[in-house]
Amino acid sequence: MMRPSSVRILLATTALLLGLLATAQAADPSGNWKWTITAPTGEFDISFAAKVDGEKLTGTVTRDTNTTAIMDGKFKDGEVSFTVVRERDGQKFTSKYKGKLDGDAIKGTIDVDVNGDTFNFEWNAKREKK
Repeated sequence: MMRPSSVRILLATTALLLGLLATAQAADPSGNWKWTITAPTGEFDISFAAKVDGEKLTGTVTRDTNTTAIMDGKFKDGEVSFTVVRERDGQKFTSKYKGKLDGDAIKGTIDVDVNGDTFNFEWNAKREKK
């Protein structure tokens, strides 16, 4: 039979390990994310499917039915960054995302270059729950 002090130590250790596991999972941007951007041409719902392997971030960004693979994705010290390049009607759009992961949220900025003109947007993504 275990002593009461041994039971308390076992419970405290288990709670600590579960807390560390939850923190490790929250510190990983892998998963599905959604946000809305308000642009001069209207509001757009965007989703991001992300996966992390070490410091390498891979995934896709989807707007409407247009899904594009990200490029140059990185995740280091809680910072997320990646680039998305799209073409439409002969115009090239390069979007550079930078953000800080905070649990189930990523907040940051998106710099969009459209044929040499740069536009800036706030990025406030929320992780989708399963």
